[in-house]
Amino acid sequence: MIQFLINQTLRTEHALDPNLTVLNYLREHLHKPGTKEGCASGDCGACTVVIGQLHTDSHGTERLRYRSINACLTFMSTLHGKQLISVEDLKHQGELHSVQRAMVECHGSQCGFCTPGFVMSLFALQKNSTEPDTHQAHEALAGNLCRCTGYRPILAAAERACSQRSSDQFDARERETIAALKAITPTRTDELNSGDKRCLLPLTLNDLADLYDACPQARLLAGGTDLALEVTQLHRPLAVMIYVGNVAEMKRIEYIEDRIEIGAAVSLTDAYTTLNSEYPDFGQLLQRFASLQIRNQGTLGGNIGNASPIGDTPPLLIALGARLVLRKGEVSRTLALEDYFIDYRVTARQEGEFIEKIIIPRASVDATFRAYKVSKRLDDDISAVCAAFNLRISQGVVNEARIAFGGMAATPKRATACEAVLNGAHWNNDNLERACLALAEDFAPLSDFRASKEYRLLSAQNLLRKYFIELQTPDLQTRVTAYV
Repeated sequence: MIQFLINQTLRTEHALDPNLTVLNYLREHLHKPGTKEGCASGDCGACTVVIGQLHTDSHGTERLRYRSINACLTFMSTLHGKQLISVEDLKHQGELHSVQRAMVECHGSQCGFCTPGFVMSLFALQKNSTEPDTHQAHEALAGNLCRCTGYRPILAAAERACSQRSSDQFDARERETIAALKAITPTRTDELNSGDKRCLLPLTLNDLADLYDACPQARLLAGGTDLALEVTQLHRPLAVMIYVGNVAEMKRIEYIEDRIEIGAAVSLTDAYTTLNSEYPDFGQLLQRFASLQIRNQGTLGGNIGNASPIGDTPPLLIALGARLVLRKGEVSRTLALEDYFIDYRVTARQEGEFIEKIIIPRASVDATFRAYKVSKRLDDDISAVCAAFNLRISQGVVNEARIAFGGMAATPKRATACEAVLNGAHWNNDNLERACLALAEDFAPLSDFRASKEYRLLSAQNLLRKYFIELQTPDLQTRVTAYV
């Protein structure tokens, strides 16, 4: 059984297919057609809805936190204990919501198909920022595509909706909503079962470990932004899932003297502040990771666990010397992230074992970390090449070099030959060029629709040169983000 709010209405579901997405539930079960299906892969934003959850702010006050997500990639089991808001819920007592009114007044709707998704992204932006700058507006809307190319009036609507923000029905009923969500906060392991398919919803780390150890064939569900594609794109229903999003221990971020420990179920949005404050280049790259809707759902552990050779975070984490804590039953072990990846989509994870948390060293004053992403689009695109450099240089000599790439091999991988050239060598142009040549020993990239093998290798070499120039020119004020 799962319980959640549709706006202010309590819904209890006992026997839904766990493969049912929020998009199809809204359209087919509740007959709310405002939420559209454009791509069923989280790329277009037409299906954007907003999730409301209980959240304790930095002052210890319990409030509602609103986040935009892609309904096409969200399984119904993940709604347990939350509030779902769709475009139909914004109009109140016959009056348009202020974000809807701004879209009308700024002529932001053309064919109208994408408009509900834009409206919901604007609603979340308005709730989370009273005076957004251009960058925040672009970030909030980067995951919404307009095929009529109407972006300028939509951005004008964003500025108007947020600068002229007024209290709405959601503000007026905040205490009521908080009380309703408290009443349905999960207190035990639940299950959504349709007979032949089921999704288990553990609450504690021990419960998760026991369930997965007993049922290792189950698929682990965190954000689901990758897993859901098996259902929506490949049309392969999943028989058993275990949702980890309610396990409190896996949603923690802990600061320790020499390291940061990030739970595997921490969303990329929640990890951003921590990683950006410690490693600004990591933060900048995360802002280019897919869209805000995806980052609100996708998790750091999930981006590692799916073992994609073009995942954005693994190369950065490898260059930083990150480690994983893996759990199986009552047994935990720690593994260097670079040793987790064995071959294409093959990892060192054992049957019934899962990623519990990621351990990242704190930033050091004697190391310089940089990260670069080459992609066809600046926002909401997959890497052709992702590079991370972390060098310790003292008195012009490289004491330690950690260099990693994504998109260059079957797995995210360290450039060991390149590192060997640099370690103990003077940080100068001659040794730099030798290190660039060594990259051809480290990698034999493939050609695909994103880039040719020649382009990938040259890009990797040029990114190392870019890193060298930036370190040699500390007064450089403007760093151009690498993209094609």
